[in-house]
Amino acid sequence: MQTFLRYLILSAAIAAAIPAAHAQERAQEFEDPGLEEPLPVPEENLVAPPPVYDDVPLAAEPESTRLDELFRDLKKARDRRHASTVANSIWSEWFRSGSATVDLMMTWSNEAFEEKKFNVALDFLDQVVVRAPDFAEGWNRRATVHYSMDNFAKSMTDIQKTLELEPRHFGALAGMATILERTGRKEAALKAWERALAIYPAMQSAQEAVIRLSDELAADPA
Repeated sequence: MQTFLRYLILSAAIAAAIPAAHAQERAQEFEDPGLEEPLPVPEENLVAPPPVYDDVPLAAEPESTRLDELFRDLKKARDRRHASTVANSIWSEWFRSGSATVDLMMTWSNEAFEEKKFNVALDFLDQVVVRAPDFAEGWNRRATVHYSMDNFAKSMTDIQKTLELEPRHFGALAGMATILERTGRKEAALKAWERALAIYPAMQSAQEAVIRLSDELAADPA
């Protein structure tokens, strides 16, 4: 009888120990970070890797490329109306500084210039060329204001800087030619107008200036 009771007690102890052992083993499976193999993942839960492409989208067209195309069109244009449209597109490109602050100061300077407040316009443009020294149109606009104030030497300095940054700037070349002609340097003015015509062949003011100066120089005995 005693032997039978001891057998029942031992059997009960073994039965109680088995679930505990299983629980401890499962706990180790989840808590042990050093499992050599990950648990299998059902196929429906797998996420396909992103596709790999050999080519990538091209970047936005650089401003210089856009300008190059416009200048090619301008050089081929013989109809003045069409050429003027192309030239206006070039001006639009030139007026893009890439800075909202600079663009705002350019707007303020233009408003002051229209109201003939040249000193105010000049103050804004002084800030523009300091903030954006590689922005050609900032220098060109300041050259225009200096010219309007009869500061020809300062205007010419700004024109030179404009042409250094953008050698195709027909507006700056026209300004240079005008100053040269007003200061009596007709031959240099003629060359400046011819440079402008090489870029913008349908430019009416340049065409007329070249004819006028050529006739004046031919008639001048000196």
